[in-house]
Amino acid sequence: MTSTATPRAAEPRRAAFFDVDETLIAAKSMFAFWDHWSARGGGGGGRTGDGEGAGDGEGAGDGKAAGDGEGAGDGEGGSREAAPTGDAPVPADRAALNRAHFRRYRGARPDELSAAGREWYATYRTTPSAFVTASLSALRRHRAAGHAVVLVSGSADPMLRPLAEDLGAEAVLCTELLVGADGLLTGDVRTPMIGGAKATAVAAYLARHGLSADDSHAYGDHASDLDMLRAVGNPVVVGDDPELAHWAAREGWHRLPR
Repeated sequence: MTSTATPRAAEPRRAAFFDVDETLIAAKSMFAFWDHWSARGGGGGGRTGDGEGAGDGEGAGDGKAAGDGEGAGDGEGGSREAAPTGDAPVPADRAALNRAHFRRYRGARPDELSAAGREWYATYRTTPSAFVTASLSALRRHRAAGHAVVLVSGSADPMLRPLAEDLGAEAVLCTELLVGADGLLTGDVRTPMIGGAKATAVAAYLARHGLSADDSHAYGDHASDLDMLRAVGNPVVVGDDPELAHWAAREGWHRLPR
């Protein structure tokens, strides 16, 4: 009599979600890119110090996202994966600063911004200490294991897409820049990808792709990443943020140096 072994159930595919600024790269991409954009004489005339743009509610619910429909390996752009703000509160100052920063690009052409993003990253990636070494190594291990690597950031697609392609990320969940009927950036964003919005976007991505939250990982360096870290079964704290260090000690989370 021949016995037949019972087939093992397929192991659920896992995801690894990475915050970007000071988690994966050493710089703050929004501000580093702005320096590059300004130096090259980039277009757009938005101002942030005139009472406009600090979350004033104008235009955040209309228009479409810059780069909508573009993907990082799976045909999915950050725009389609970005989700409404979750239940966890977002510090008003961080959300307002995010909106105000991107209002600077009002009137710019999305394709010009994307081209400038590639120029900036091509130079940035060659600088000494461009990446957080421990996080980059972890990302490569996840890729080698066949995990879905996803970038999650309050920055925007033009700054993040070249990084995602370089590192082999499958998707980018980020702040959406809205485009008006004239094809130019309005200076508004749909939802800053900060705080609870990150956790909501992560949960939506996992559900959309049938991935296991309990088996997935998330990496973050700042207290605003806490909700995202708590949304998966394997949170990893990068650096020494006091609030995240407290949670890591309390919950036994892994930590990486920055």
